[in-house]
Formats: sequence, C-alpha cells, structure tokens
Amino acid sequence: MSIGSHGTQTFSHRRALRAGMASFVGTTIEFYDFYVFATAAALVFGPIFFPEANPTAGVLASFGVYAVGFFFRPVGSIIFGHIGDRYGRRLSLVLTLVIMGVGTSLVGILPTYDSVGILAPVLLLILRIVQGIAIGGEWGGAVAMAVENAPDRFKGFYGAFPQLGNPAGALLATGIFALLTVNGSGYLESGGWRIPFLLSAVLIAVGFWIRYRVEESPVFEAESAEEIKAELPLKRAIVENWREMLLGVGLIPISTGGYYIVTTFATAYGTEKDFGIGISAHLFLEVLTIAAFFELVSTLFIGTLADRVGRKRTMFVSLVLTAILIVPIFLTMGPDNFAIMAVLFTAGRVVMNGTWAPLASIMSQMFRPQARQTSLSISYSFGNAFWAGLSPVVATALIASTGSIWSVILLVFGMTIISLICLVRAPQYSDTVFDEDVEGGLAVRTA
Repeated sequence: MSIGSHGTQTFSHRRALRAGMASFVGTTIEFYDFYVFATAAALVFGPIFFPEANPTAGVLASFGVYAVGFFFRPVGSIIFGHIGDRYGRRLSLVLTLVIMGVGTSLVGILPTYDSVGILAPVLLLILRIVQGIAIGGEWGGAVAMAVENAPDRFKGFYGAFPQLGNPAGALLATGIFALLTVNGSGYLESGGWRIPFLLSAVLIAVGFWIRYRVEESPVFEAESAEEIKAELPLKRAIVENWREMLLGVGLIPISTGGYYIVTTFATAYGTEKDFGIGISAHLFLEVLTIAAFFELVSTLFIGTLADRVGRKRTMFVSLVLTAILIVPIFLTMGPDNFAIMAVLFTAGRVVMNGTWAPLASIMSQMFRPQARQTSLSISYSFGNAFWAGLSPVVATALIASTGSIWSVILLVFGMTIISLICLVRAPQYSDTVFDEDVEGGLAVRTA
C-alpha cells in the first residue's frame, strides 16, 4: 500500500501477525544460536578450548569469549541500524539472520585445542565476534518491525512476538543439551557439543524464507524518502536521542543481565564442583528447560496484560518481584532439590519475563521513527554489552572471591534499583500512522 509522509492507513491484524511471526522466528533462531554458545561455554568450552587452565579459570576464560560477542553488538547496531533506518527493516533482518547462522554453524566444525593449539580459541573468538555483530542489529530491527505494524493499543501484544524468541531459543538450546547429557557429560566433551551448532544451519533456511516474504514496516513507509535520507541515522540518533539512549542502557540490567545470571551463570555455579554446588548437568538443564517452557507460554499473555494495565507499570512490578525471588532461587539450589528448583526457577523466569515481554514496546516508543532502529539497537546493544556480557563473568568472579552466593544476590539488587530509576524516567512516544483522528507526528505520553 502506498502512503504519504506521516500518512495514515488501516490497521490489519493479518499484516501485524505476519510481521510478528517473522520477528518471532528470526529472534528464536538468533537467541538459540546465542544460548547454544552460552550453554557450551558453561559446560564444555573450558576443557575443550582452554585445557591448560584450572576449572574455575577455564570457565572464566569461556565466559570471557562469550562476553566478547556482547561488546561487538554496538558495531552491529550501527551497521544494521543504518540499513534498517535508511533502506528498510526487512533488509536488515534478512542480513542479520544469515550472518548469525553462518557464524554459529561454523563453530560446530571448529578444531579443538588438542588439534591445533592456540588457534582453536582464536577461531572461536572470531566467530563469537561475528555472532555479536549480527545479533547487535537483530533485536532492534525485529522489534521495530513488530511494534510499528501495530497501533498503540496493541503494541504490547505484538511487541511481545520478538520477545518470544528469547525463551523459545533458550528452550531449544537447553532442551537439546539436556538430551545430549542424558548419560552424563562425556558425550558432550567427546564431540556431541557440535550437534546444537550444526543444527543452526537447518533453522536458518526456515527463518530466511519467512523473513524474505514479510512486508515492510508501515511506519517506515510513512516517512518520505527525502526525510529519511536528509541526515545519517547515526547522527540523528546521537543528536536527538542521546538522553533516551542512556536511559535505555539503564533500563535493561535485569531484562538482560539478570536473565543471564539465572541461566548462564547459574548453569556454571550449579554444575561446577570446584566453586559451585556440583549438580549433574542433565538435572540442571532439565530445570532450565522447564522454566524456559513456562516463560515462553507466558510471554504473549504478559504483553496483552501490559497493554491493559500499562507497560511501564507491568515492568515496574516485575522488577520488584524479581529482586524478591532471586534470594530463594539461589539459596535453595542443591542436588536433592529438583522439585523446589524447578518451581523457583520457573517462577523467577516468568516474573522476570514481566521485565522482558513489554521491553520491546517500551524501548521502541522511547525513540522517534526517523532514527528509531539505530537508536533502539545502539541503546540495547550497549546495555547488553555491559549488563549481559559482564554479568556471568562478574558473578563468577564474585563467588570465587567471596565464597558466598549473597554477593551475587546483592549484585542483582543493585541492578534492579538502576532499572527502576530509568524506567520511571523513560519517555514514551505514540506513532500515529494508524490514527486517522490525529494529523502526522508523534503524541507524547508518559503512561
């Protein structure tokens, strides 16, 4: 459909659903690739790629490589944010999907340290960088595509579709690793760890077909070519949106970093005997798989609830509840507490999902559409680099130096306070492309 600058058009649930599904499938594959790497880093990459280190140092080295991917996300956010804001959301989404998939599949055929020595971790690091660049542009583009296809009253619901990719990717990743560790971790260490990485190639083919067929965002189409190309999106983002981008970085410590503390760090802490509890890898992965399933099924419900009671209000309550639940989650971990762990990790992940499911609609509406994907991607990727990239490393270092899990719990408390402050101050802008009662432009709201 052709529409003029800031023009209006009729909202279509069918088009919005198609865009939402394209975002969901793509982010599922992207997060699957990332969680496969994170789980392998926690379980097997230490002895395979860093065999000369002691167990704790090996885990820290693996998490260090894992963290590098986050620090290259801002590079991807600038590259693909520019493509998305200048040439369209769809093109950027297809490119990030293919690059991410190729990088992940190649990890599955890497030689180990025993075969080529120091070259093995170097190649692993390079592919992790490729992953980081690709996913740096993925989330912002997927969120912009999903949210911009919906009017304000449905942005929470459709904005939750790309958020489904996180628990869906985690469910696939932990589920596959759980199957591979049924008879212990020996099969993983002897080469079974390659299977989840190689499976990515199959998923990429499906995701590419779906994304290539989706229509462009109506909000992007509503902006005239002259206005879009008047300035570089990066310049516009820095000049117009620098305050909002800083708030965005401070908004997501729990949505991203807290999530990796209860997944990636918790996996290492729960399964390691030297500095952790020594739970069997298979048992712990079953707990995470159960939690990921319930997180997945709760996402669209939370998105709908956020549309009705307020997206910022939903996130605020979830942040407070997360800080409360983090205490029993870690204090009750033990090899004989499977049922308690399953209940608490599930409750924690569902509650934390209340900070994640509405995040797409909250963060996307913090920025004006002309440089939205660039601003959104930069804010999210820098926040991820700091909070998600460093949280497993910092948490592991804290437990190694203090010997007390309370140091990690206090870390989560501090992250929660930062999130709450930035959430309260975050602005919200309403797109009017579907609003026939309002002339072009943006209406500012604070709810």
